Amino acid sequence: MWRKLRILILLFILATVAQEALMKNGAPDWEKTLYVNLYPINADGSNASAKAIRNLASGQQEEMESYFSEEATRLGLPLRKPFAIRLGSEVKALPPEPSFGALNTLFWSLKFRCWAFQHSPETKVPANIRLFVLYHDPATHPVLKHSTALSKGRVGMVNVFADSAYIKQNDVIIAHELLHTVDATDKYNLEDNQPIYPVGYAEPDKKPLYPQQVAELMAGRRPISEAQAEIPESLAQTLIGDLTAREIGWFKAPRQSLRKFPQLKPVD
Repeated sequence: MWRKLRILILLFILATVAQEALMKNGAPDWEKTLYVNLYPINADGSNASAKAIRNLASGQQEEMESYFSEEATRLGLPLRKPFAIRLGSEVKALPPEPSFGALNTLFWSLKFRCWAFQHSPETKVPANIRLFVLYHDPATHPVLKHSTALSKGRVGMVNVFADSAYIKQNDVIIAHELLHTVDATDKYNLEDNQPIYPVGYAEPDKKPLYPQQVAELMAGRRPISEAQAEIPESLAQTLIGDLTAREIGWFKAPRQSLRKFPQLKPVD
């Protein structure tokens, strides 16, 4: 009896590993626009999160679309609009909490993809990428849990603040996780969240090196000294670095120079 049960468990594990290997993975070919659906979730059940979700407007995604279009052009991608980002219907259920450890992570990724399939409201145009955006009241959740996204299945869960003051910073987090679904990797040290030099620096050849004018999107922070970095205020203060561009397949032609950025606040 127990031997048969162990065999069944082993077969299930092997089937799961096989599915992981066979699922679509890696960067897209960028021959056509990818459709992205953002599904808001009231993660803490608060009035603040409910209000933030009610106030969401489809026009808010246009800024993110424009950002990716500008970066794609700068990096030489022929496709004019790499992402079409749409606001989906609110999802009432909560996704499964991420697990740690190799085997636990494997089972969680399978469970999360199944959950995402079951909780994706239908749309006229099927989504290529689905991001579930979990809203939290900053008054009761001053520190957000780590967001995560998978290239296999192209799904992710993004933790953001339910406050109008954080809308533009929320966009940075969403854009960061979106690129994970197309095979971009993190460019920061997981122990201290500091950008990794040189791949996590938007201007690795700048002299003097500090402070950096902008942040590399997959590093998530703008280095202002060797040991200090700050979260960008908006996507306008970020760019997609060379390594990230290679990972997602955006080096298609000679690159243009850096975009012009708004004047940043002086560093104290």
